[in-house]
Amino acid sequence: MSDTSYAASVAALQQQFAALPPGAPVRLGKKTSNLFRTRADTGAPRLDVGAFSGVLSVDVAARTADVLGMTTYEDLVDALLPHGLMPLVVPQLKTITLGGAVTGLGIESSSFRSGTPHESVVEMDVLTGDGRVVTCSRDVEPELFFGFPNSYGTLGYALRLRIELEPVQPYVHLRHVRCTSVEDAVAEMSAACAPGSGVDFVDGTWFSTSEVYVTLGTFTDDAPTLSDYTGMQVYYRSIQRKKQDWLTVRDYLWRWDTDWFWCSRALKVQDTRVRRWVPKKYLRSSTYWKLIDLEKRYRFKTRWDLRKGLPPREDVVQDVEVPIDRLVEFMDVFAREVPVEPVWFCPLRQRDADAVWELYRLDPDVLYVNVGFWSSVALEPGEADGTHNRLVEQLVDDLGGRKSLYSTSFYDREHFWRLYNGPVYEVLKKTYDPDGRLLDLYDKCVGGK
Repeated sequence: MSDTSYAASVAALQQQFAALPPGAPVRLGKKTSNLFRTRADTGAPRLDVGAFSGVLSVDVAARTADVLGMTTYEDLVDALLPHGLMPLVVPQLKTITLGGAVTGLGIESSSFRSGTPHESVVEMDVLTGDGRVVTCSRDVEPELFFGFPNSYGTLGYALRLRIELEPVQPYVHLRHVRCTSVEDAVAEMSAACAPGSGVDFVDGTWFSTSEVYVTLGTFTDDAPTLSDYTGMQVYYRSIQRKKQDWLTVRDYLWRWDTDWFWCSRALKVQDTRVRRWVPKKYLRSSTYWKLIDLEKRYRFKTRWDLRKGLPPREDVVQDVEVPIDRLVEFMDVFAREVPVEPVWFCPLRQRDADAVWELYRLDPDVLYVNVGFWSSVALEPGEADGTHNRLVEQLVDDLGGRKSLYSTSFYDREHFWRLYNGPVYEVLKKTYDPDGRLLDLYDKCVGGK
């Protein structure tokens, strides 16, 4: 798309906005979602943003790209790799959009050195709740720029983003280091994340209290052999079998997508008797998401389980950030109270120590570990739905961590705004959405509106 075409698309979108009835809520019409929050269908008209997908330009010398906000990371990576470049952080699932990762949160195994996707944004155009298109950066409209991450589309929608890029080599060499405790995994991750370690990617997989793996990835120009986890082989199972491995850069970036980490297990897709009949193009997270969405709508499995007399189950689908020196405490309680495995570990450090991302503040001097767990837990008699999620929320708060808002949350309003900087959000809302055309962050992320 040329600059002229982009300008025309922006003008057309603003016309759509202006055509909405005065005071009518504004919602985004988007084909993909990676949210795990149940939301009521309001029937409100939705803005067609189909034109805002694609890469406008790539500046190889400056290592930047101008990208439309609804571009999936799958398309973005495919556009950049031929230039020998990639985004600084590529979230794990192909259909996550750049705009979604910036207004929400994204993380991956490069986050110990590159932070989160919003930290590599140079500037962006945002359609705000009052219908304006505001270009913001660290120096222009900085309030919006630093307040946009973790606003989840309640201040506006990113239409164009200029992002920093980094060079890649053709392959990634992996070393899976087995640890017999979380303490050992903490020591291994801390060493790998230290300056000068020579490691490009760090993450971990917890299978049990005595079986944890820290995976160290390093760019390389050569690979003596290559593995393929886009078909019959399952990546996370290889972690337990192999001490080292080699993948192409593209396959490394999407190593988790084929089986939605390990969540395809619940859909029986890891059973070779089933897997061999599934066309390779359908082995991807977006396929599983559609199946989960059908279950959320119609509750086929839930009703069947109840008919068989099985106990009700609570979905426990969360990503939380915990300071690395509190990870042992977190996992001690988690392993005892929330029977879910495996669990993902991903170290994270804020890239720019001087930046203040108002709605999701992290201590720039602290190395955090993202703990990801995505499953369901049987409820004991007398336990209410939300029991385990509430326990996790309280535990994260007690340990000085933060919880991502892409999934269910149970905070009361006062506590929520203490955690996510209510006073600053109130000013941002009055400035960029004074008539409340977009949802309030609490109502959207906790109230399910």
